Amino acid sequence: MSAISDLQPRAIWHNFDLLTQVPRPSGHLEKIQRFLLDWAAERHIEARMDEAGNILMYKAAAPGYEDRKCVTLQGHMDMVPQKAADSNHNFETDPIVTRIDGEWVKATGTTLGADDGMAVATIMAIFEDNTLPHGPLEAFITTDEETTMYGVNHMEDGLLKGEILLNLDNETHGEMVTGSAGGINLTANLEYKPVAVEEGDAAVKVTLTGLRGGHSGLEINEGRANANKCMARIVEDAIVNFAARLANWCGGNMRNAIPRHCEVVLTLPAENVQEFCDTVNGEWADTLRDEYGYIEHALSLSAEPTALPAELVPEEVQDALVGALMACHNGVLRFIPHLPSIVETSANLAIVEIGEGKAFFKDLVRSSSDSQRQCCCDTIEAAFALAGMKVEFDGAYPAWQPSPASPIVELMREVYRELFNEEAHVQVCHAGLECSVILSHCPGMDVVSFGPTLRSPHTPDERVLIDSVGKYYNFVLETLKRIPKK
Repeated sequence: MSAISDLQPRAIWHNFDLLTQVPRPSGHLEKIQRFLLDWAAERHIEARMDEAGNILMYKAAAPGYEDRKCVTLQGHMDMVPQKAADSNHNFETDPIVTRIDGEWVKATGTTLGADDGMAVATIMAIFEDNTLPHGPLEAFITTDEETTMYGVNHMEDGLLKGEILLNLDNETHGEMVTGSAGGINLTANLEYKPVAVEEGDAAVKVTLTGLRGGHSGLEINEGRANANKCMARIVEDAIVNFAARLANWCGGNMRNAIPRHCEVVLTLPAENVQEFCDTVNGEWADTLRDEYGYIEHALSLSAEPTALPAELVPEEVQDALVGALMACHNGVLRFIPHLPSIVETSANLAIVEIGEGKAFFKDLVRSSSDSQRQCCCDTIEAAFALAGMKVEFDGAYPAWQPSPASPIVELMREVYRELFNEEAHVQVCHAGLECSVILSHCPGMDVVSFGPTLRSPHTPDERVLIDSVGKYYNFVLETLKRIPKK
């Protein structure tokens, strides 16, 4: 066990430490599913896995609480696999290495997995403690929330018994989220026939790294650099002013993470190589630092000669693809008019892969407005379609519309006020939550989302504020104690 296992409240930190030892990147959840089922069996907790791979657990009411409403505690088991450029971590096999850094818990070189391991650890803590006062409970631990929301999108109608859903997937203690944006994945594909490298050309590799990246819902409004959009400007300049040709492009790897890294290989006349490298390492590096230096403290841009590639993208295809990347919208499109501090609609140009005869782009479009989400999708689709790409949509999930008279929210506001002598902040958020999809399968549930304080999820700087975890856990336990009667 690492040092975090002895942090307080130990009930959560011990279980979170256990979770860090089990690989659970999105799309590779067999080990965490087996771990949770074995963990429950060892403690004689009723548990099962449904056809979508979700884990459900059930716990009877404590004596004297049998007449309370059933509560569903919900979080997701998968984590975003992001690592620092110098890390050799294998998310499918290696445990997360945690460390205490002042008032925070972090990982070493990777995402921490507190999103949403804190929720799973909370559920484990509550279900293994038979001294806690509460009514009947069920746990719903879902699969692949970070990629396709597969678990909730494929759950059975009426699967859950709870009348109240406590979603433990918010990132700021003291906030209660009562509504969130919907989203949809946009992918664009194009196949092309590669062409030979032109005689007399040399190759250059351009690398942009060290960006902060971040959660494309929570941090899309912070002005962070998108590695793919920055690189598009450099590549266009290379084509127009240095007679460059595109060989391959690799940027980003998760649809809901702002891309932190991008690398392209270009060829250009040998006599242009030095001037181009000087331009990238000088003028372009200065430009990006001028634009983003306040936010992107570790930004690193470099161009250097490299081995000639085996083939190139045809010139007309190259021009169309780079033009599409320049034209497509990225970032905030609109704020909510009556709540101007909250993003309504955004897009994240998350993944760009070009090479070996194929081009693949992926965007995640979010909005709390169905019509604005469609507008944003149409805008991006138009840019990609003009490049001859086939555009497809999948993984759509609806917006979660707030309930203005939620009994659980009113109860939790009262509990929060009594525990902390201040008001909780009730709001809607731009990040996508599973609540809306769960409600479509289990209508009538009273739903709220909350959690401890996390920062920079979906990046290697992900961290949990230690002090917030104890406050959050007390809030959870007091809420469960005061759940009303049926």
